Amino acid sequence: MPAISIFSSSFCRTGQVIQDVCASTGYPVVGDAEIIADASQLSGIAAGKIARAFKARTSVFNKFTREKECSVAYLKLATAKRLAAGKLIISGFSSQLIPDTLTHLLRVALIGDAAYRLAVAKETQALSAREARKKMRGDDEDCAAWIDFLYKTHQECWDPGRFDLFIPMHKTSVEQAGAWIEENVLKPVLEPTEASRQLMNDFLLAAEVEVRLAREGHTVDVAAQGSHITLSLQKQVLLLNRLEDELRSIAGKVDGVASVVVKTGHGYHQANIYRKHDFSMPSRVLLVDDERDLVQTLSERLQMRDMGSAVAYDGASALQLVADDEPEVMIIDLKMPGIDGLQVLREVK
Repeated sequence: MPAISIFSSSFCRTGQVIQDVCASTGYPVVGDAEIIADASQLSGIAAGKIARAFKARTSVFNKFTREKECSVAYLKLATAKRLAAGKLIISGFSSQLIPDTLTHLLRVALIGDAAYRLAVAKETQALSAREARKKMRGDDEDCAAWIDFLYKTHQECWDPGRFDLFIPMHKTSVEQAGAWIEENVLKPVLEPTEASRQLMNDFLLAAEVEVRLAREGHTVDVAAQGSHITLSLQKQVLLLNRLEDELRSIAGKVDGVASVVVKTGHGYHQANIYRKHDFSMPSRVLLVDDERDLVQTLSERLQMRDMGSAVAYDGASALQLVADDEPEVMIIDLKMPGIDGLQVLREVK
């Protein structure tokens, strides 16, 4: 039988719908928490850090650390491994990591209008109207940022073209939504075939190659067809031939890969330049000084030498950034108005 993916707005009774479908189909459920745990085990990266990949807010250091891209590569591999194991319901942000080419999958979207979601939030979490609206707004921002990150085409988050079944929960009961999913998953067009199983294997192989490249500091688009891999560069490269040789060498060592082709993608001619992450260089340096010109110049000089840096102009901002992004190195001016450098160090310790 085919698998089911469910992507939903918050406060759309998604858990109840999934429970209803599970009771009828006997499908096991895999959510974001399980995928994050799998990705953490595969990568050795803390689960909390991997979970940040689903958030709209990206670390100020990410353009140097590429932590989000690396986390997504492992999330994709964890999703592929779960999906390859057989029939299941995969729910949450992880469901959007599955490529559109996979055919033995029923893609379901659960949405609700603002009034419906607000009522469910008040009922299920005892939130005030203000708290519920704030939570909904944050959830919707995360959702939109996730889709934008994956598709890079500014697609509408709830574009019906990406789903087989689009269910407005403000007009549908939990039982009816479950019945529609159960009815559609039994349609012959979704039955696994030899061709669809090969597409599943392609997804798994592409994910394994993407992880191998990420380990070496590379972020490129990966596609698989049988044992043949295509890598697409979306940024300009100063030494293209050298990079192509390096990418082919890395990808070619993955089990199951017979050939590797490197090509330029649709974003190649944009102004930004491809940058391999150098794990030997400091990439999370925080500079704290109330002399703005000085600290900004120092940050720019570090970045010219491929060292990732961020700046804060006062102690309070520095402490907030430390709480959010965990820098590896801090260079702090001791004498600053308000919270001085020594107080920042005490708070950090």
